[in-house]
Amino acid sequence: METLAVVVEEPGRVALRRLALTPPQADDVVVSIDWSGISMGTEKLMYNGSMPMFPGMGYPLVPGYEAVGTVVDAGANAAGMIGKLVFVPGSSKFEGARGLFGGQAKTLITGAARVILLPDGLQEKAVLMSLAATAQHAVAGGEMPDLIIGHGVLGRLLARLAVAAGAAPTVWEINDARMAGPEGTEAPAYRVVRPETDERRDYRSIYDASGDHRVLDTAVMHMARGGEIVLAGFYSEPLSFNFAPAFRRELRIRIATEFQPDDLASSLALVGSGRLSLAGLVTHMVPATEAATAYGRAFSDPDCLKMVFDWRNIA
Repeated sequence: METLAVVVEEPGRVALRRLALTPPQADDVVVSIDWSGISMGTEKLMYNGSMPMFPGMGYPLVPGYEAVGTVVDAGANAAGMIGKLVFVPGSSKFEGARGLFGGQAKTLITGAARVILLPDGLQEKAVLMSLAATAQHAVAGGEMPDLIIGHGVLGRLLARLAVAAGAAPTVWEINDARMAGPEGTEAPAYRVVRPETDERRDYRSIYDASGDHRVLDTAVMHMARGGEIVLAGFYSEPLSFNFAPAFRRELRIRIATEFQPDDLASSLALVGSGRLSLAGLVTHMVPATEAATAYGRAFSDPDCLKMVFDWRNIA
């Protein structure tokens, strides 16, 4: 079997090329992908060469972990999945390229236990389920945020989860293009400000969704004694902070790691009930044939919250 896949050949160079696939086993499903999303965190690091060394990291690689499609074939133990619409968090079944995380391809083979059944109607917005699950995993470990740093997709999902839980968070953003909701959508149901204009010094639960390794000292100066900072982003540089201000506040720092299957299930339930909206977050969609240029645009255009590849009409 073969597939067309997005391949990061080396930092800064992306191609769309054919790769052989490892044949499916008894517990595997074969998924024809309709849409896949570009991660503005991990894929940016893979693209610019600053991704920390993880097991399996190296070039060439197939990036991505946000894919949505239909099961078209399956092994003997997963035949009941054929015809189902699913979310696929990636695959490692490629030959000739590393699968980290392996979601940017027309056809994906992975274990049936790794995919999540989706309801009809989400369309391309379903690629956001991994970020929704990431946000859910972060808030499940502590209090809802009263301050969120960064108004990208993850920051917006954290804010929407907080609002759904009855909280009234503040969001910091430094890019004027991201202060408001995307054009044509309602204004956010929370306060979005530049950090230098925020006079509050009593935040108890601060979530960083910016991925900026320099964020800690500024956050500490705005927090209450005994508060917590949650690192929900992904950081390519070492983080540090001045000890004395943190000592006086007796702060806690928590790292929210990657989402788990239960987080995906919880997020899907919230979306299905209408408590968590995914509206207005996919701002750009292009055919997957434009992969070579789409990455540079996704990471440089402040109006681009989420870039999605459309695979439906690609053979």
